[in-house]
Order: sequence, then structure tokens, then C-alpha cells
Amino acid sequence: MKAELNERVTRIGPGTPCGDVMRHYWQPVALVDEFNPALDPRMGVRPVKAVRVLGQDLVLFKNAQGVFGLLDRDCPHRGADLAFGRNEGDGLRCPFHGWKFDVTGQCTETPAEPTGSKLCTHVKQRSYPLVERSGILFGWFGPQDSTPPPFPALDCFTAPHSHTFAFKGLWQCNWLQAFEVGVDPAHASFLHRFFNDESLDDTYGKQFRGASAGEIEGQRWPMTRVMREFDQPQISVEVMPFGMRLTSLRPMTEALTHVRVTHAIFPHTFVIPLSETMTITQMHVPVDDTHTYWYSVFTSFEGPVDKEAMRNQRLQAIDLPDYTPKSGRHNQWGFDPQEQMTRTYLGMGENDINVHDQWACESMGPIQDRTREHLGTSDKAIMANRRTLLQAIDDVAAGKLPPGLAQAEVASQRIGPDTVDGIAPAHDWQAWWQRAVEAKRAGAPWPAALTAASKDSANLHPQVNA
Repeated sequence: MKAELNERVTRIGPGTPCGDVMRHYWQPVALVDEFNPALDPRMGVRPVKAVRVLGQDLVLFKNAQGVFGLLDRDCPHRGADLAFGRNEGDGLRCPFHGWKFDVTGQCTETPAEPTGSKLCTHVKQRSYPLVERSGILFGWFGPQDSTPPPFPALDCFTAPHSHTFAFKGLWQCNWLQAFEVGVDPAHASFLHRFFNDESLDDTYGKQFRGASAGEIEGQRWPMTRVMREFDQPQISVEVMPFGMRLTSLRPMTEALTHVRVTHAIFPHTFVIPLSETMTITQMHVPVDDTHTYWYSVFTSFEGPVDKEAMRNQRLQAIDLPDYTPKSGRHNQWGFDPQEQMTRTYLGMGENDINVHDQWACESMGPIQDRTREHLGTSDKAIMANRRTLLQAIDDVAAGKLPPGLAQAEVASQRIGPDTVDGIAPAHDWQAWWQRAVEAKRAGAPWPAALTAASKDSANLHPQVNA
């Protein structure tokens, strides 16, 4: 990739070509859990957070009625930092001169002004629409007074609260290299390779530690064994209205093949299977050009999610309140050369594969220099996504809408998408994975899941790039 194109697809601040694309989509701003006093005692006293999204500095606060407000962080009076404001229940007051703002950004008091002054009625701080879904607050950063697209009814946003769990983590790198790790089907056989397989009885909530659906010679295989023994996937990319469907086949015998179906939702989300009855939807949200928060939503098609167990698993690797990883460049991501020789291909831990992806992304540098890379056949999903992104940048510059969920007709129809990881008949794997999806949805306890598979087939007509 030429240097100028690399700049176009990575820079996301206000007024940048890629930033203009990003501002057509709902963006995660914070977890609702970040305002939970049990996780952050400060929130019991003062529910206010400084946040940074798409290179913009913002303040997020909750009033006494439990309503959130998201405002530009600089006070419109003299520019002081509203993240240090006094939360008085009915609004956020700037400590500099006492100007107060409600959750809509309307100035309600200017106490230093003469009695009877109407100044406050003419002052309004820029505020941003907020939507809460599955424990995540999403903000809309399009042009002021513009209409956001409908919020998509993805499985992770329509399942009941009891059946979803959301978490996040901060990476010291550009958003695109973080996202490109997720849409790379080949890397799992190497980066996440384990030399030994765990018991399938203790894999709840652990990525790549559960079993693939189906059997081979009467045995269930851990995903780790499949990825380790079959490391040359046959990858196909199907261009969808919302992004891409990625299918990876790993022929195992003449009669059986492993099939893994995942999805990329433009511009920075992918959906992957965790198990036969649970999916992960992960978003890679630019903080600025060199920092990214990943947000993951675990969605169960079976019983309720054990939120406490999942949170405790992930808190072993993350420090609150800012969700910063305990591993990083400062400690070589926990690299252990003995482990690399005997237990894992990477040598950076067996309990949380997020650190594997973190190393891959952060070790490239804050912004990957794509002029130095050499892509191969297994990188076809990477190449397809870059073409889509560059076209989206050109379309927005020409006054058009970018693809996918920025378009109302796509966002309003977008449900699912379906994922699978399993061992299928080699001659009939397409029908097998559809049947597996139908069975998963038929067994789901929440009604929205029951109709998603048929609607997905009816509404979406892919173009295949084998």
C-alpha cells in the first residue's frame, strides 16, 4: 500500500477522510459498567467520565434520573475542562465560573452574570445522541442536527440483557490494524496455537478452548486441535450489504471438513463463534489515531450468561477503571520463552488470547507502515476490506453514504449475522452449517432469534470472491 493511502485509511480525527466515514456510524463510547460503583467507587460519589472517541475529547455524565449526557469537553464560556465539573444531579457545573449544563447541553445557569440575565438561554454546548444497547453506550458523531441511521438489530443488541455480557480493553495502536487481526482467518492456527488441549469441561467463556460442533470418528475436537493440525485454510470472501462473510474450510479427511463462518460488519466490527451456542461481536473503536478500544459482546443462544464468571476471567488481564491491559510493551506482553517452546506458539499466556492479538497489533507500531508489507492469498479478506474502505472514503467525499449500517435500508434489515465453527460433511458443508445455525436459533430462549436465519437468507444476496 502506498504511504498516502495508508494515511487515508488510518487517520480518523475531525475533518479527515476516514474520520468522515466513521462519523456515519454509531460508535461505542463507554460500558454502562464504568458507572457501576461496585467496580469504580468514584462513580457512587460523582458519575462523570472523560472520554475520547474519534480524536474528540468529550465528557460523559449521568444525572440523578439515570439519564446520560455526552458533551464536548471544553466549556463554551472560557474553555475549561468540563470533565472536572460538579455533577449536581440536574446538570454538570463548570467550576471556573459556575456555568451549568444539562444532559442536552443546554446552559441552565450563569450565576456570575447580573440578576435577570438571559445569557444562559442563548448558550448550548454541543451534545451527542446516545443509545444504550447490551451494556454499551453508543454515541452519534455525525454533523450537528443530522439524523443517525437506525440502530441495527444484531443478535447481540436484541438478545435480553440476561443473555449478553459486554467488556472492553485498550490497545496502543491504530484502529485498522486491530480490526484487520480480527478479519484474518489464517492467523488463529499460529498466533492462537496451543500445544496441549484443555478438558472440554472447563472452557466456558474462553476463546478457542471449546469444542468445534460435530464429531470426527466419534470424538469431539477442541478448536485448538483443529487450528493446530490444519493450518492451511481455504478462505472465501462474500461481499454482503453490511460488509463481508468469511468462510474458512480446513479439509480433515476425504469425508469431513472443518468449516468456520464469521462476519465483518463495516467499518470495524466482526462476529465470530465462541461455541455452538455463543457468539462474540467485537468492535474496534478509534480513541485517536494511535489508541483503540475493543468492545466485545458475548451473546448466548442457550442459558443466561454468567456475567460474574466472564468478568472475573477478563479482570485477570485488565486493570480498572480505564480497562488497560496488564501486559504490554512495558513488560514484553508477558513473553515467556519456555512457554513458547512447550505450551503456546507465541509464549504469551494460555488463559486470555486477547493478549495474543494485542501483541500482534501493538508490535506493528502505533500506526502500521503498510508500505513494507507483502500480502499473500490468505490475506484476501484484508485486501477486500481495504478496497471497501477506500471506496467508502471516495463515496463520502463525493457526498454519498458509505456502505452497510450507515444506510437506513441496510441498518433496518440487519439482523444476525450467523456464525459457526464445526466439523461438517465435506460434500455438504454449506447445508450443514445452515442447519447448525437453524438448530441454534430454534433452541434459543429469546424470540428474536427464531426468525433471524430466514430473514438473513431472504434479505442478503452475496457476491463471492473465492
